[in-house]
Amino acid sequence: MCAKATMEEFEALLNESLEIDTPEEGSVVRGKVIAIEAGQAIIDVGYKMEGRVDLKEFANPGEAPDIAVGDEVEVYLRSAENARGEAVISREMARREAAWDRLETAYAEDARVDGAIFGRVKGGFTVDLGGAVAFLPGSQVDVRPVRDAGPLMGMKQPFQILKMDRRRGNIVVSRRAILEESRAEQRAEVIAKIKEGDTVDGVVKNITEYGAFVDLGGVDGLLHVTDMAWRRVNHPSEILSIGETVKVQVIKINKDTHRISLGMKQLQDDPWDSVEAKFPLGSVHQGRVTNITDYGAFVELEPGVEGLVHVSEMSWTKKNVHPGKIVSTSQEVDVMVLEIDSAKRRVSLGLKQTMRNPWEVFAETHPVGTRVEGEVKNITEFGLFVGLDGDIDGMVHLSDLSWDQRGEEAIQNYRKGDTVEAVVTEVDVEKERISLSIKGLDNSFSDVVEGVKRGSVITVAVTAIEDGGIEVEYEGAKSFIRRSDLSRDRAEQRPERFQVGDKVDVRVTNVDAKTRRLGLSIKAREIAEEKEAVEQYGSSDSGASLGDILGAALKGENK
Repeated sequence: MCAKATMEEFEALLNESLEIDTPEEGSVVRGKVIAIEAGQAIIDVGYKMEGRVDLKEFANPGEAPDIAVGDEVEVYLRSAENARGEAVISREMARREAAWDRLETAYAEDARVDGAIFGRVKGGFTVDLGGAVAFLPGSQVDVRPVRDAGPLMGMKQPFQILKMDRRRGNIVVSRRAILEESRAEQRAEVIAKIKEGDTVDGVVKNITEYGAFVDLGGVDGLLHVTDMAWRRVNHPSEILSIGETVKVQVIKINKDTHRISLGMKQLQDDPWDSVEAKFPLGSVHQGRVTNITDYGAFVELEPGVEGLVHVSEMSWTKKNVHPGKIVSTSQEVDVMVLEIDSAKRRVSLGLKQTMRNPWEVFAETHPVGTRVEGEVKNITEFGLFVGLDGDIDGMVHLSDLSWDQRGEEAIQNYRKGDTVEAVVTEVDVEKERISLSIKGLDNSFSDVVEGVKRGSVITVAVTAIEDGGIEVEYEGAKSFIRRSDLSRDRAEQRPERFQVGDKVDVRVTNVDAKTRRLGLSIKAREIAEEKEAVEQYGSSDSGASLGDILGAALKGENK
């Protein structure tokens, strides 16, 4: 009877144990740490199953494992039994599953989650969110680029979940969103206390090419480089340094973006208020070249006041030259004030006006007729350009190169760099032109024709016979008598009736010193002699013939 009762009790207990569900693989179960050995924790998960978990799975990034015998922990049951008859369990996977549940809830509620940056990967960092690993893009670490993320590693801090996909195991978080939210709150608080026009103290937090960010006590304002001083500032580091305390004026507050614009020069007197009084038109001042461009150079007259010397006002002689070849940055120069526009804050300056016009100087020191010497600077199709005193050029036209050769031929005798002598024939200061003549150096013609004037009768020698007339010479100066001027009688207007070497009396009809030519005519001499004879010995009215008159004239000459 007793044995029967015992068998029934055992059967009841066996059925009861079979009715209890064995935990399903792939689920999270609760277990108890029964031992720690060889870097592992042995955990009893019930149902007569034990498993092993590496101690490192119980440690947070950068911390030591937090586990002891007797602790109850949740683990993930991957398999009920392995080859050694032990359950395959994981603390890390259990934490991940629990973390995903928690994170999905936080993501749905747009709530912050705590985590710690523990690694660096391409494009950003990895973050432990209490069991789940998330990706933190580099652009989401801070409101400004972070060069050294070392101080942030392993530190518990809040993050905002931007995106998550449990099926793919992807989580993207942002630290920047938390900072911006915090900064926005601080901005709103600070902005509520200040207004445009207020003067406040701030600390220079960062310096860039275009300005400096100034901390006003929890909120940054931008101090643009153009608002640092009235003078030109090439880089903010010229007058500011990080950590420096500065006094600034609030120029503008954007209520929508909470951006604050600051200024330092607004706390100083505007030098443009007295520009017209200090720098009257036509006055000359010394300034410093601050900037050079393709169209001119900027010259600082005093701190905060700059004027432009346009390239056309830089030199009397250097045309189409880059301003950088005339002046250099930081050079001290004398300039003249040409124009002031206070409304536009512009001053036009002249550099060449402080020096005398070289053409005026040349005209004073080299009147027409002066001999000069210079180097051939350029040769063109219409003449030579010769370098003269004062860094200016004079031009010798083709027609002024030689008496004996055509200009096109004469110019072939010259080369760039040759030193030539010439005489000044004209100086036009307004047009900045100087005319020179090389052939004008030869004054022999003037000596030859001295005393010879229009109407004079001279004796010339025939040097050549041509179809159109004859070439003659007088004291070395050659002239040409056209066929029509060889005789009053058309029948005698034959060049061949003359021979080379014949001496002929001719009448001077023109003296052209410019072309070094005498206008000569036998016909004009004969007509003049006839007229003179008529006046002296008779006229056509007396009934005497022309032959009688000339005969009488000849008899009179023979007496």
